Amino acid sequence: MITSKLTSKAQTTIPQPIRAALHLREGDEIAYRIEGDTVVIRKAPAAAPAEDPFGTFSEWDSEADRRAYAKL
Repeated sequence: MITSKLTSKAQTTIPQPIRAALHLREGDEIAYRIEGDTVVIRKAPAAAPAEDPFGTFSEWDSEADRRAYAKL
């Protein structure tokens, strides 16, 4: 069994074997699930990339549009 201690600020270090098994790196998020008196820890899925703010303009991105607006 792998253990770690809780600090006075309710913080702990995730032991190296756990970090290695979950492929955790600095900045990764961790997800917890409570199952009765057990807690399951896993690497949280990566956040979806931010939506392209110009993606809604793709309807005006045809070759005809590029020719029509080329000299503006």
